[in-house]
Amino acid sequence: MSPEITKHNGKVPTSSLRSMPPPSSFTPVTPHLAISPTVSVVVPAMNEAENLPHVFATIPQWIDEIVLVDGNSVDDTVAVAKRLRPHVKVVTQTGKGKGDALAAGFAACTSDIIVMIDADGSTDGREIVNFVGALVTGADFVKGSRYASGGGSDDLTLNRRLGNKVLTGIVNVMYNTKYTDLCYGYNAFWARHLDVLDLDCDGFEVETLMNVRAAKAGLKVHEVPSHERNRIHGESNLHVVRDGFRVLKTILKEWRRQPAPPRAEPTTTPAADRGVA
Repeated sequence: MSPEITKHNGKVPTSSLRSMPPPSSFTPVTPHLAISPTVSVVVPAMNEAENLPHVFATIPQWIDEIVLVDGNSVDDTVAVAKRLRPHVKVVTQTGKGKGDALAAGFAACTSDIIVMIDADGSTDGREIVNFVGALVTGADFVKGSRYASGGGSDDLTLNRRLGNKVLTGIVNVMYNTKYTDLCYGYNAFWARHLDVLDLDCDGFEVETLMNVRAAKAGLKVHEVPSHERNRIHGESNLHVVRDGFRVLKTILKEWRRQPAPPRAEPTTTPAADRGVA
């Protein structure tokens, strides 16, 4: 019996029950899954015109909104995005770095759920259903893991693997987490938690910042397996040593920062409305 149903004088009152939304408000995701929340996908991109056809081809058609954050590309990134998805929302980045781009993209989102993927082809949009599925069944923040059972990577060098393992271990000890993969850019969360994440960094340390702040705020964090692929075209802007030190600095800095309280789930949206139909 639902905890919201209580007996009084032997009768079960029904006034406390909240009605389900009409079937028309649900979006079919798979033959066995439909959800009522809307979903935005944020794609930070700079000079990724060659990769976008591959990336956009993996993003499911049921996604409500794609936000492309253009880092002042000198190629046809924006034109290609508009050709592939005419309704794509394009945000021009005013600052620099991945963290700054994501903050701009998140601010432009209008959906209940936000998913972040990369524009280089390394993250597979077909995995989005796993992230959304975890959110609508109770998680606040979902992070992809290349080390979870079923995950993997075609692109992790020895130095990147070792650095990630050390940094993940430090975070697990300092913040009492059980993360298996700290430095990975495939994440999803309820938009109402943007205040908790409060992105204020510029570079690749943004993934670590989000993971740490989600843990400190007491959000329900769930990992899902994800397979990282090689960049399709072009070269990565990631520098292992430089960005590794930036991640470490972020971890230590966050230890002294007071977490923002998480925003409560809207009382007008029952758990059933957020889940599976």
